[in-house]
Amino acid sequence: MQQSPQAANAWRVLFLLFLANLFNFFDRTIPAIIIEPVRHEWSLSDFQLGLIGTAFTLVYAIAGVPLGRMADTGARRKIMGWGLAVWSGLTAVNGLAWSFWSFLVVRMGVGIGEASYAPAANSLIGDLFPAHKRARAMGIFMLGLPLGLVLAFFTIGSMVKAFDSWRAPFFIAAVPGLILALFMFFIKEPARGAAESVRVTATPLDKPLRRVLAIRTFWWLTLAGLTFNFATYATNSFMVPMLQRYFLMPLEQAAIATGIITGLTGLVGLTLGGWVADKVHQKSERGRLLLAAFSMLVAALCTGFALLAGRIEMGLFVGVFSLGWLFAYNFYTCVYTAIQDVVEPRLRATAMALFFAGLYLLGGGLGPVVVGLLSDHYSQAAMLAAGASEMNETFKAVGLHNAMLLIPAALTLTMLALFQAARCFVRDAASMRQGMVAAAA
Repeated sequence: MQQSPQAANAWRVLFLLFLANLFNFFDRTIPAIIIEPVRHEWSLSDFQLGLIGTAFTLVYAIAGVPLGRMADTGARRKIMGWGLAVWSGLTAVNGLAWSFWSFLVVRMGVGIGEASYAPAANSLIGDLFPAHKRARAMGIFMLGLPLGLVLAFFTIGSMVKAFDSWRAPFFIAAVPGLILALFMFFIKEPARGAAESVRVTATPLDKPLRRVLAIRTFWWLTLAGLTFNFATYATNSFMVPMLQRYFLMPLEQAAIATGIITGLTGLVGLTLGGWVADKVHQKSERGRLLLAAFSMLVAALCTGFALLAGRIEMGLFVGVFSLGWLFAYNFYTCVYTAIQDVVEPRLRATAMALFFAGLYLLGGGLGPVVVGLLSDHYSQAAMLAAGASEMNETFKAVGLHNAMLLIPAALTLTMLALFQAARCFVRDAASMRQGMVAAAA
């Protein structure tokens, strides 16, 4: 079989995409770290705290579909460049918020800017690297996620302490993003389908959304992404306040512990996971998805144990939860690459935009607000069970801890959806290749 070509500037562009992805996740993580000072300043409920993450996520999902279509038909470098400039600028504006509602509206604007990035970047990677290197390339690109989280969780607590203000990190975070946006406009893009062994025509396809939605594997992967994002966004939104309330940790230490759980694990999970995913794919076409399903099982068991164990020693909680999250990162290298394998190049940005819409509208969008609602419910129940007449931090700690048991439940559903995707993957991947051959004939 003919070896697919790789773009000459592939690794240079990938590094730039990785850096932008890092600041993407750095900027969106700030509210999750400073959320307790914000709660106290504006006297917010956990439902309102969840609403901050949900509003951002819903706008991100809705805006992503038309922006993904634009990435399939327009200049991806311009879409990414302007998007990065918008979300970085509005991140600075977030530091000027004077009320809960002003904070919420600006976060929605940040969501629009960030929505421009992922579909265009994923599409570009598909054209830079041939199929047998994409999982590795995607793993490097997605390293921006854990590194962005690590950088945020390890530094923002110190920024708040140094400036004695939760607003300072928003101003600081905007600067590197605005500088990086300038470099995006100078990317030399490869042609659509340039890294495929079969050349594809540049002619646009009719009914692109219907074509993507006709792929059964895509449906199962979107469902898996929905439940997976529910778990990840619930964790990212509420882990710091849960550690502060339930384990009585100060903000800076709670942020660092969360950085270990959700960030450092990704450095290993994505680097090693991309390599393992490519290896198992060479042995079996559905190997990547089976690896992802097994990883979700381990993640569900570890996170479930850590939460059900109660007030265990802090090091044990962080260690067990981190092990689960390390395996959870295999979702990105396995699933994102599987979408590239069943969707032809002319539809990949559209497919990723639809995929992200499912992930964020019904996954990431629901995760924070549902956990927040459940936290308020359990807090009220704990107060009534104690015969108290006023809410206090002890009851709120119990409520939030109990609500986070939704995380292992969502990871279990992710595992089941990935098994179903593996069952129809081979057929859909073959259909995509046959379609490309027919188009090239």
